[in-house]
Amino acid sequence: MDTFSEMWQEFVKQFITRKGYINVVKGLGITVEIAVFGLLIGIVIGTLIAVVRVMPKYKRLPRVLDKICGVYVELFRGTPMVVQLLIGYWVLLPLMDIQVNSGVPVAVIVFGLNSGAYVSEIMRGGINSVDPGQMEAGRAVGLTYATTMMKIVVPQAVKNILPTLGNEFIVLIKETSIVSFIAVTDLYKSFKQLGDPTYNYTVPYLMLAVTYLIMVLLISAGVRALETRLKKSER
Repeated sequence: MDTFSEMWQEFVKQFITRKGYINVVKGLGITVEIAVFGLLIGIVIGTLIAVVRVMPKYKRLPRVLDKICGVYVELFRGTPMVVQLLIGYWVLLPLMDIQVNSGVPVAVIVFGLNSGAYVSEIMRGGINSVDPGQMEAGRAVGLTYATTMMKIVVPQAVKNILPTLGNEFIVLIKETSIVSFIAVTDLYKSFKQLGDPTYNYTVPYLMLAVTYLIMVLLISAGVRALETRLKKSER
């Protein structure tokens, strides 16, 4: 059985001598791209859904929209991300006769839709945590409900939910490991390819874990720094 030293030497040979680091860097870029754009799409969708779900239900349209949003949230929260990804790439694209050269756009869309369901609940909690007097004050000075919500209430809600949004971003970063199911060479697949020649994945997978850990630590530090900055602006 190979010793760890021999496995490390083989990893170095694949990573440096045979320039495997190039694919790793590309895989890292794809991982970050999917997570970042997925979160941005999720924030937009989640905010819109949250606004719909907290708005007064005096009229029929808000009630209908609330039901639709509820179905959307339950659908994406009730099924695994990998299933959504497989259905999007292997089922919906062929049904719509759409051909793509890369699975990255599909992954971004699926991650964004999935994140939107979770962010909507996060944002709804953030909106409910804002003093109702803020909405009343905005309406009292003549602002519409939508304007008051988007310019006064939502910005304050974002401050309250910032740590949770950071957690959502971390979840998306780690969930990108499933995009290899649709032939996307992300960070996970890049490291896996380093072990394929010898079928020994011990060192590549350990380095993969370290890489994910470093990314999570950087994101957490960034979120804490942003929280500190926002608290200073409040004071």
